[in-house]
Amino acid sequence: MSKNYKSYKEFNKSILCITVGSILMLPGYALAEEVPNKASEAKGIEVIQVTASRRSSSVQSTPLNVTALDSDVMKDQNISSPEDVARWVPGLTISDQGGRESATIIVRGLNTTSSDRESDGGTVATYLGEVPLRADFRLKDMERVEVLIGPQGTLYGGGSLAGAIRYIPNKPELDITEGSITGDIFSLNESDGTGKEIGFVFNTPIIEDKLAVRFNVNYYDSPGYVDYNYLLKEVGVSSPDPDWNDDADISANLKQKKDANDESTTTARVSLRWNPSDWFNGTLNYFYQKQDAGGNSIVQQDTLSTNNRLFGQVGQFESVRRFEEPNENKDTLLSLELEFDLDFAQLVSATGKSTHKDDGLRDQTDLLMDIYSGYADFPAFSHDQKSSDTFTQELRLISKSESDFSWIVGYYYNKLKDNVKDREYTIGITDAWFNGTYTNIERDLEYIDVNSKSETEQAIFGEIAYQISDKWSVTLGTRIFEYDLSAKADNHAPFYDGPVASIDDLVFQQTSAKGNDTLYKFNTGYQFTADVMSYFTISEGFRLGGANALPACDGSTQVCALPHELDYDPDKTVNTELGIKSSWLNNRLHLNAAIFNVGWDDAQVSSVTQNGAVFITTNAGSANSKGVELSTRAMLGDSFTTYMTYSFAKAELTEAAPNLFGSISTPGSALQNHYDGADGDRLPGAPEHQFSLGVDYETEVMGDKLLNISYGLTAQSDVYTKAGLKADGEILPGYALSNLSAKLSNESWSVTLYINNLFDKYANTSVRRDKSWAGNAKFSSQNRGVDNLQRAYGHYITKPRTIGVRFNYNFEL
Repeated sequence: MSKNYKSYKEFNKSILCITVGSILMLPGYALAEEVPNKASEAKGIEVIQVTASRRSSSVQSTPLNVTALDSDVMKDQNISSPEDVARWVPGLTISDQGGRESATIIVRGLNTTSSDRESDGGTVATYLGEVPLRADFRLKDMERVEVLIGPQGTLYGGGSLAGAIRYIPNKPELDITEGSITGDIFSLNESDGTGKEIGFVFNTPIIEDKLAVRFNVNYYDSPGYVDYNYLLKEVGVSSPDPDWNDDADISANLKQKKDANDESTTTARVSLRWNPSDWFNGTLNYFYQKQDAGGNSIVQQDTLSTNNRLFGQVGQFESVRRFEEPNENKDTLLSLELEFDLDFAQLVSATGKSTHKDDGLRDQTDLLMDIYSGYADFPAFSHDQKSSDTFTQELRLISKSESDFSWIVGYYYNKLKDNVKDREYTIGITDAWFNGTYTNIERDLEYIDVNSKSETEQAIFGEIAYQISDKWSVTLGTRIFEYDLSAKADNHAPFYDGPVASIDDLVFQQTSAKGNDTLYKFNTGYQFTADVMSYFTISEGFRLGGANALPACDGSTQVCALPHELDYDPDKTVNTELGIKSSWLNNRLHLNAAIFNVGWDDAQVSSVTQNGAVFITTNAGSANSKGVELSTRAMLGDSFTTYMTYSFAKAELTEAAPNLFGSISTPGSALQNHYDGADGDRLPGAPEHQFSLGVDYETEVMGDKLLNISYGLTAQSDVYTKAGLKADGEILPGYALSNLSAKLSNESWSVTLYINNLFDKYANTSVRRDKSWAGNAKFSSQNRGVDNLQRAYGHYITKPRTIGVRFNYNFEL
């Protein structure tokens, strides 16, 4: 019996036991909706108001698939990142890849990109406040998080294929001076360091009831838990492959760095709110985040060839990279949100200007060794610099009349500019290959790539709703848009293409793409009783086409794009969903459910160029995802609150996708099917089953204090790393994580003892590259066969058990 089959049975057995236990407590299941505030009154679950439909309403009365996590649940379950949010939202998957890498956001399994490649972009729109933003901010001083499953292009300016995530910060309060101080001290298994976090929030009116300011600053410092034990002592001098049987030779060439994947993040926000009258409200926000990561959270246990005695003993928390891999990210957002009450309608304007900068080093040796094994003697690192600037303007007009008709109409404009500068260095190669006489822009520069992209999108979107009766409503929506994209790029490999004296020697080639389309939405809701509602939705999602930032192959460079590799087409989804929302036992129990079917045409996939093996985006065929999402919330007496979610998504290709993983040298051979996607191939990157369970117990102690004990369990089934397990894809077994916390509090302070990953579960969350990069390819045509051991293949892992104490003090002046 295979290890993976045992893991699958183990996962199913755990879920079965948990589910049976939950059924003993609860009379049913349901779909994602609001997680209750712990201050719920005895008479029922406290209702959380959301603005997912662009009007304020409760989750239970909104005919959309929306989940809301409030600030209390985020604190109790230690939710501070998008990856944490995804564990509590059925149908949403974000794999944890540590602080250095951004993971793919996947909804309902809609993903074709292998987990060893660049993430799919644009399947989910993310918002910070009212402005779309691609940055990965730590979630501090948040009022709530709203997750909308399904395309939302008729309600939101930033269109998407599969859904939208809204991070909603607390706004300045106009009538109170208050603040809070938080502190956190924690330790991780497998780490010698101690983590810490400190934050400060302050709110005060400047002109009472008219003008107020709110600011928060937060510093997070987490120790690493992955050891880089095979670093070169001196780049260009030390051997990466010493005599492994000679301890003295190993010591002379290699060094160690413990806990190399440490992370520190500074997050800050300043908000100024002006409300001079009952018809105008404006908020000016400035967000800032700087993140420094010491290294990657990739480990190589059991991923390297065992014919090397030392590397066959690589531990669970060891990396075998040759260089340290620090990385720095900076993100800013300046936004202006204006609201005007025009009596017949509300006018909302949201303007945003965001910047992103990414600067890091990366071990690039294996990529060069894959081109020519002689590079093994000259370990290479790359210096990657990326920056982007985005300007966004969104206008919305929302009707306020009491008639049976209501409507929303909006205009959206987005201008994005991306710039990339990558350089690879092979230290010592100039002296060794050219006797030190080779003239180049920089000494030992092996490759340079400079490219930029520009993207402009405009859209008119809106919805009109008609209340047919007191119980039945119908909504129609549309989005009409156009886009224009361009890219220019050039690259140079000096030791093959000839020396390059300066950036001016690069000859940039331009590619472009443009298009337009119209999307539609139909939604109807029926209120059977005051507590039971059903809805049905058909909605279309869209992702822009684009241009790959590579020069065309004309003989001037070794790394280039063939005509069919220069650009890629848009892709589209059609989402069909039937849901029910219900409340029972005087609002002490919520039961919701939905079934869905999503068709995906011209799916954008990550591929590689035939010349240079550079990642690009191309189009595959069609795919489909179908399944069910359930959740329930319940109050069990005055002390217990529980919530549970479950989702199942069967996502697979529905037609052949030739050359999904590139091509082989002899097309049509018996191995060709291992490179082509086929009808029925399961899509990669997301589990088919997801489950979460939360239980909170609250009681008074010591007279006037509250004790909250919270337990949270999140679980998932196995994940494929490549569609249909083709091209050396593998199965990552499912796993479950438990969190436990106990909080003692009164009106002004709280102390929380928490344990994340209670049972110290070790699991692989995703993979980098595949087994062929370690000389263990399943298919001989993929085995690179290099004499030197490559080290690019490895796994991202769950964070070890974390134990900490968090303090919070609230004050009013």
